[in-house]
Amino acid sequence: MTSEEPGATNAELTFADLQLHPKVLQALADVGYESPSAIQAETIPPMLAGSDVVGLAQTGTGKTAAFALPILSRIDTSSRTTQALVLAPTRELALQVAEAFGRYGAHLNVNVLPVYGGSSYGPQLAGLKRGAQVVVGTPGRVIDHLEKGSLDVSHLDYMVLDEADEMLQMGFAEDVERILADTPEYKQVALFSATMPPAIRKITSKYLHDPVQVTVKSKTATAENITQRYIQVAGPRKMDALTRLLEVEPFEAMIVFVRTKQATEEVAEKLRARGFAAAAINGDIPQAVRERTISQLKDGTIDILIATDVAARGLDVERISHVLNYDIPHDPESYVHRIGRTGRAGRSGAAVLFVTPREKHLLNSIERVSRQKLVEAKLPSVDDVNDKRVEKFRESITEALSAPGIELFRKLIEDYERDHDVPTAEIAAALAVQSRGGGEFLMTEPPPEKRRERPDREDGPPRKRRDNVRSDLATYRIAVGKRHKVGPGSIVGAIANEGGLHRSDFGHITIKMDHSLVELPAKLSRETIKKLEHTRISGVLIDLTPDRGPSHHKHK
Repeated sequence: MTSEEPGATNAELTFADLQLHPKVLQALADVGYESPSAIQAETIPPMLAGSDVVGLAQTGTGKTAAFALPILSRIDTSSRTTQALVLAPTRELALQVAEAFGRYGAHLNVNVLPVYGGSSYGPQLAGLKRGAQVVVGTPGRVIDHLEKGSLDVSHLDYMVLDEADEMLQMGFAEDVERILADTPEYKQVALFSATMPPAIRKITSKYLHDPVQVTVKSKTATAENITQRYIQVAGPRKMDALTRLLEVEPFEAMIVFVRTKQATEEVAEKLRARGFAAAAINGDIPQAVRERTISQLKDGTIDILIATDVAARGLDVERISHVLNYDIPHDPESYVHRIGRTGRAGRSGAAVLFVTPREKHLLNSIERVSRQKLVEAKLPSVDDVNDKRVEKFRESITEALSAPGIELFRKLIEDYERDHDVPTAEIAAALAVQSRGGGEFLMTEPPPEKRRERPDREDGPPRKRRDNVRSDLATYRIAVGKRHKVGPGSIVGAIANEGGLHRSDFGHITIKMDHSLVELPAKLSRETIKKLEHTRISGVLIDLTPDRGPSHHKHK
């Protein structure tokens, strides 16, 4: 089955035509959904008929409802056993999927439980003990619960692999296969993926029985009414670059995409400190706060939204004129989905991408997938910013000249001029300085970046000496290495996701045959260490310990 438009629907088809459970239809009516999207229309019937399904679709096509609605329609609400298991690559997506199940199952007596790393086991264990018919989780934490015996999948009827290609890219291939092998042979499996690499084909042929394939394609990868530019900028200069762009570029409202939840808060806070109306949304923000923030974006109370990919899904605000990729996405299809947040309802939009020198290969991938060449743009200069500031200052004077109450202030200034013998221009300048409340009015050139010197290999043992060594980091040993087929990306992904760490918390990573050495903050909190006790990479417990050198470990 193939549909040409991601959001295309058959105008005559409604959810009521799809034989869904009446209480599921009631929940859909509550949220105002009437017609299924293309992937929903093509996935729901085979899933209701009991067939395995492979869905090839981008995010934003409505695939969560495509599997949640038929599962909820067939689940046995009288039994407390776990009947459906959904695997998702990240805690944000797991929370979003669990929330969707809760929303669509609002009129059913269904318990939905998200389980993911980076949070305490207590509430999850309690939820599993009470009985959760639907469990949504990240692979590592699901394996932990299977090993503890707290998650019983012996009665599993439905299993979903959501964003399967992303799970494999993050190093969860062995975990996913292990979970599939632990579940009953005769269950219904739905796999959703944006792409179909060989590893996904292998899982499909091994674990799915004669699946129905549903493909949702878009006619054009990116909308023609969106102009796309990229700016080369070094990582440490990104905030300065963003500030310059916001000052010089005319925009109505903007979404700034970053990679991590922590970065959403950091960037929003720095922008607010610079006087911009900015707010953050991420997977940890409660739904009520998210809705209030989006409402403020719609009514113009805020103009800039800092978001992660997952948090921005389904966001449709007409006044978004710009999308800025502060962090370049590793997945080119994420870029296509991100910039689709602008240029809505036939309006024109603008997309800007920050690219660091070592990320040029990702830019090439984006151009290949989007089938469009991005134009290189220059960062606004200090003179551009200052010209704009002067222009805005002059406009503010013109505007204030017709403001109510100006007569009173004119008299006060005339009195001051007469009493102190100070020219009017001097008084006006003093008032301008006063209104700024301190701080420089004009921007100055930042100091040039210090170039990193290459270490002189003759001065010491090879590959040992490194410049710019961070004193706040210490070396830790983890029990996975080359023989476990791990890479730096899977190490950073797993430890950051489970331990709640930021990518900037990582230093050098050295991968040996049977272990790896990772630089992390020297003073890891007890809470973080506890979270990492059960972290797995490629199905192996990492057993994080401070590194004490080769002699300490050689007899282990």
